[in-house]
Amino acid sequence: MRHLLSARDLTKNRAISLLDTALEFSAVAERSVPKLPTLRGVTMVNLFFEDSTRTRLSFEAAAKRLSADVMTFQVHGSSVSKGESLQDTAQTVEAMGADIIVIRHHQEGAASELATSGWVHSPIINAGDGMGEHPTQALLDAATLRNRFSAEARRADLEGLRVTIVGDIAHSRVAKSNASLLTTLGAEVTVVGPPEFLPKDILKWPVTSLENLDEAIALQPDAIMMLRVQKERMEPGTNLALDSYVADYCLTAHRAQRLPADAIVLHPGPMNREVEIASEVADSTRSVILEQVRNGVSVRMAALYEVWGNQS
Repeated sequence: MRHLLSARDLTKNRAISLLDTALEFSAVAERSVPKLPTLRGVTMVNLFFEDSTRTRLSFEAAAKRLSADVMTFQVHGSSVSKGESLQDTAQTVEAMGADIIVIRHHQEGAASELATSGWVHSPIINAGDGMGEHPTQALLDAATLRNRFSAEARRADLEGLRVTIVGDIAHSRVAKSNASLLTTLGAEVTVVGPPEFLPKDILKWPVTSLENLDEAIALQPDAIMMLRVQKERMEPGTNLALDSYVADYCLTAHRAQRLPADAIVLHPGPMNREVEIASEVADSTRSVILEQVRNGVSVRMAALYEVWGNQS
């Protein structure tokens, strides 16, 4: 695997291989010195044109646990604010010694453009491209689901698992990547949101779509993922009736009580508490949100290992 650009590029076998590798790497965190020499001498650069906390720090932690060197670029205060192009920025960091480029960009398709343009020769990992994709988030969500449900069933995939994704589906790269990857792994995915938050091409997605959260909960999902409203990606002038949205789509304690006893709650972060999810639910025993964060490091270790292994 030279690049990791899209969840749609992952076959079932490739996804399972990545998840298996991540599971092996997860034990590194328990060591007295949580490091492996696997990528010693390799330099990873975080090329982040959008703000990030979890993803950026997760990739940094993943690279350091594999003994790689890390450079982090953030657009604020950089030459991009002076008009420098993606091509020139990428070529500059590669000239400085970047072996692997992890890119987050506001433009959909930016990671693919960097991987196919010939501007650089480094393997590229997509850490989020506008409303496009976020494949490592989907992988860490799959790892979280797999660790919770598939281990007991002694299976490698998510066959038959019912997963519901709720919220601003239309603007969410997380929803898009999860819909693709979880379906590839055998899960049955349902997306829920008001009509204006469902993609216009939703009928082409491999999911069932609903507009009523209570109806979706009545279907007894095994896992429910709540998404924040992404105001920064909405058209200027878009009006959101927040009170109405909270009433109809917030995962309250009352709604959570109607889930199956062993159902879990996920959120990719950052959370808007009391908007899409009640604090009581986010902090409950159902919540695996911090487990998602922990799995993010091992999944990104696996991604770095896989793309670099194809180069050496």
